[in-house]
Amino acid sequence: MGVFGALNAAVSGLSAQAYALENISGNIANSATVGYKRLDTSFSDLVGGGRGSQPSQLAGTVSASSRATNGIQGDLQQSQVDTYMAINGSGYFVVQGRAGEVDGRSIFTGNDLYTRRGDFEVDKEGRLVNGAGYYLMGQPIDPVTKNVAGSVPSIMTIDSSVIPAVVTDRIQYEGNLPTTPQTSAKLAGGTDLLDTALTKASTGAVPDAAAVGQTVGADVISSDDEVTFLNSSIAGEAITVYNASGTPVNVQMRWAKTFEDDGSQPDTWSLYYLSDSTATGAGAKWSKVSDAQFGTDGRMTLPATDSMALTGLTVDGQTVGDVTLDFGTDALTQFADANGNAKISKLTQNGYPAGDLAGISVSEAGRLVASYSNGRTRELYEISLVSFSGEAWLERVNGGAFEVTPESGEPISGAQGNIVGKRLEASNTDIADEFSKLIVTQQAYSANTRIVSSSDEMLQEAINMIR
Repeated sequence: MGVFGALNAAVSGLSAQAYALENISGNIANSATVGYKRLDTSFSDLVGGGRGSQPSQLAGTVSASSRATNGIQGDLQQSQVDTYMAINGSGYFVVQGRAGEVDGRSIFTGNDLYTRRGDFEVDKEGRLVNGAGYYLMGQPIDPVTKNVAGSVPSIMTIDSSVIPAVVTDRIQYEGNLPTTPQTSAKLAGGTDLLDTALTKASTGAVPDAAAVGQTVGADVISSDDEVTFLNSSIAGEAITVYNASGTPVNVQMRWAKTFEDDGSQPDTWSLYYLSDSTATGAGAKWSKVSDAQFGTDGRMTLPATDSMALTGLTVDGQTVGDVTLDFGTDALTQFADANGNAKISKLTQNGYPAGDLAGISVSEAGRLVASYSNGRTRELYEISLVSFSGEAWLERVNGGAFEVTPESGEPISGAQGNIVGKRLEASNTDIADEFSKLIVTQQAYSANTRIVSSSDEMLQEAINMIR
């Protein structure tokens, strides 16, 4: 059995090294494949014969098997595609393959597969499919609560319809009004205004005193009285709001100090907005919102609710509706300002026009986010990640995907890894390492051929003995 045993061992060695060579060649071929996990080769010895004491045992033959490296991560590479993604750490994307098409719509296999390949792009049906043809799965996000709806992943479909406009019903307004405004005249409640108006009325520079008295502190400012009003007020900045149809409406605001503290009443300011820029003559051009009062400590004391109501807000014929002007707690103040101007630190509103889908991206929380032409964003899906107790025992299928086996165990929802947008996981193949393996494999294969040659020569000598 000695020569024949050696020959048999050498043949098994040739077979094992050829097996290793096939894995090496596959690894090198897939060194640029996204998400590829290399296959290493393990060798196991088979005891030949001579069971019993150690001196009688023989080395025997060898067998080769593949060893998965599913848990070894490849490098994460930067990408410019918003829908590309990678998993940093452990975990797998849940995907399904396409089974065919019915009435122009894709149908799917219904068999969940798992992959680390994250080169997903949106197809014509609004679904995310990777370069191997697998469709990404996730769970929808409730648009109101922002929570995940349901627990079973499904193939994600992006709705490309227009999101409707939202009417403005709240304006956040924060800032500081100067103790002494920089104006060319004071307002009603301050004696200087009437004196100034009487003096200037004789020259025709401003309306007469009666007109001024009707203008300042009134609910509306006419076009005829606008010059006096502008000279007696300071800019409160402007903001664009939206009505129910999504039409933008520009709201310009001005503050007029209508009473200066004389010990019996606190400083009082009146807020106005430009309601009709086209008004002429006695037509109302500016409309009053409400009054605000401030204590000696600079804090607003009126309105007590820290808000004003813009009832039936209408500008140049465009009706917005009822809007709450929210100043926040102690966020609108009256302190001295060297320039005598209002300093507005926050001016925002909650409405927006209708918007078309502009793009899809992946958030840091692993959610699919839609961006719209109106500047709004909306979370659509949470991308599903799963893990396995025995991930090394997953069965490989084409396209860098895996199937569940009894040895791998069923998928476990959630994973320790996190999704990173605009990244791709490269193959975990190390070319230099594979070349080193290639040299060793080649030498081992060559050595086994020498054993075959030597065994053949020895057998030939044995045959020649009887000639």
